[in-house]
Amino acid sequence: MNVVTLIGNLATDVELRDVGEDLQVASFLLAVNRPGKDEADFVRISTWNKQAEICAQYLAKGRKVGIDGRLRSSSWEDSDGNKRNSIEVVANRVEFLSSRGKEEAADIPFEAPTPA
Repeated sequence: MNVVTLIGNLATDVELRDVGEDLQVASFLLAVNRPGKDEADFVRISTWNKQAEICAQYLAKGRKVGIDGRLRSSSWEDSDGNKRNSIEVVANRVEFLSSRGKEEAADIPFEAPTPA
C-alpha cells in the first residue's frame, strides 16, 4: 500500500513546467510540523495537468494545504558521477486549507488522476 496524507504550509512558491505535449507538472516544498517540536520536515510535492495549473494559480508560499497522494522515488547520476536519490509525494488530491485573501470566496479542492 502506498498512501500518504500530509497537512502543512508551502515552503516555496509553486513552480509550473511543461514536460511534454499537453502535460504539465507543478512542484513545491511542503513544510510539515513535527508534533510537539519546533521542527518541520520539508517534503517535495508534485501535481499534474489541470491540478498543476490550479495549484500554480491559487497557491503561494505560506498557504496551508492538505495532500493525499503516493510516494515516488527516483535515482540518477549527477554531472560529477555521484549517484543521487530522491523521494517525492505525487499528489492525487490537494485541498486548500487557508485562503489567499478576501478576494477569494472559497478554496477549490481538486482531485485528478496522475500519470504513473
